[in-house]
Amino acid sequence: MPDPRTFRDSTQILIPCELLADLREEIKAEFVVTIYEHAPGMCRIIGSPVEIRAVSDFLARRGIATP
Repeated sequence: MPDPRTFRDSTQILIPCELLADLREEIKAEFVVTIYEHAPGMCRIIGSPVEIRAVSDFLARRGIATP
């Protein structure tokens, strides 16, 4: 059976909310993802592996590195 962490890593991005302050609405409008505050100051972006890759590329083009 596959390790669940493998799937979780490909379907979410955990990032400081302050980095999303100006981009949050644009991300929600352009991609099919859910964004919520996971812990104080940390936001979780959840979506399909295809959408998460696209969001990661979008953030990278704006100088925000994702793990």
